[in-house]
Parts: sequence; structure tokens; C-alpha cells
Amino acid sequence: MRILFLCTANSCRSILAEAIFNHLAPSGWRAFSAGSKPAGHVHPRSLALLEREGISTDGCHSKSWENLPVKPDIVITVCANADGETCPAYLRPALRAHWGVADPAHATGTDAEIDEAFRKAYRTLRARIEVFFDLPLETLMLDKTALKAELDKIPALVG
Repeated sequence: MRILFLCTANSCRSILAEAIFNHLAPSGWRAFSAGSKPAGHVHPRSLALLEREGISTDGCHSKSWENLPVKPDIVITVCANADGETCPAYLRPALRAHWGVADPAHATGTDAEIDEAFRKAYRTLRARIEVFFDLPLETLMLDKTALKAELDKIPALVG
């Protein structure tokens, strides 16, 4: 199964989600990320945080949803902008869910406060991905309506 984490810039949240997902994923599951208007770079604080958490940053780069290597089975938007955007036609058959997370790239304050915004985004995404992997996925993959309902519940369970 292929999961696409989608946001506008593909520089923070979707990159974090992709790396966390792939770090935790069992065999047969793979995530990638993209943006509708990619920044062209990954935020350095995202990369530093992943490295501190022992998660590989190999292959992390900002990319467009127009240049995906494979078609996703599930698309999860992680920012409000991407949730409201119309995805390219070839993404339409994919199951969609929205897991909005505040954008740490817009955090202001001291270095410690900005770092905390990145840690909060990381913790939120990791908790949601852990809940995802705790679902009875083999069963849910047979019932897309039930899977969609479970995906939609996750943000309420892990705010």
C-alpha cells in the first residue's frame, strides 16, 4: 500500500509524516510526500528533528504532486490549504483523509519556542501514524468505507 502525505509546500509536515511512516511501516507499506506548490527545499529544522529521533532523512526532498513516482492508494492531507485544493485527476481514485497539523515553518518566537512547534508537529504526526498502524488494516483494506471512517477518526483521537 502506498500512502501520499500531501501539503502545500512539502517542506515540513508532509516530510515529517513520510519519514515517520516509513520508519514505522511494516513490510508492504510505503509512504511518500508531495506538495501542491513545493518550496523546493526541506526545512532544516525538520531534517534536524528527524535525525535527533533516529529517523533516516535519505531521500527527503520537496517535490510536486505532479511528479509522483507511483499512484497512491491513500492520500492524507496534513495542512488546511492542501485539504481544500483539487488534486490532480490521477489522484482521484485514492482514498482521502485530512489530518491537519499546525505548520511549524510559520512558528515565531525564540529558538526554543520554534523548536517546540516542530516537536509538537512531529509528536502529533507520529501519534496519528501509530494509531493508524494499530488499526486492523488487513480487514479494513477490504472495506474502503470503513477504512475511510477510521482514517477520519484519527485526528480526534490524537489531537
